[in-house]
Amino acid sequence: MIKKINQNQGLIRTILIIIIAVIILGYFRIDIRGVWNSPTVQNNLNFLWESTQYLWKSYLKEPANFLYGIFYNYLWFSFIENMERIREGESTTIIEDLPQTFEVPAVQY
Repeated sequence: MIKKINQNQGLIRTILIIIIAVIILGYFRIDIRGVWNSPTVQNNLNFLWESTQYLWKSYLKEPANFLYGIFYNYLWFSFIENMERIREGESTTIIEDLPQTFEVPAVQY
């Protein structure tokens, strides 16, 4: 309960800071819409977007797809399969894969 209150205070604080920042910009007669629509800002945003796309396609896409494949095939698929088995009243694959007998090796001193 306390954690949720702190999170709400953080959201309210962020909203208040944004409102105060807009008021201060208005006091100094800075038009946010004009700044946003200016050609320089639009060119900078386009450059940032194109750079992000290049970075994704050139360096990050293949490792991300590889990690997603590992996550999906080995974790998510197994999780969904076992949840369906539990729902149907069957034992999970983890329990079925356990050895039938567990032998403790003899320790020699």
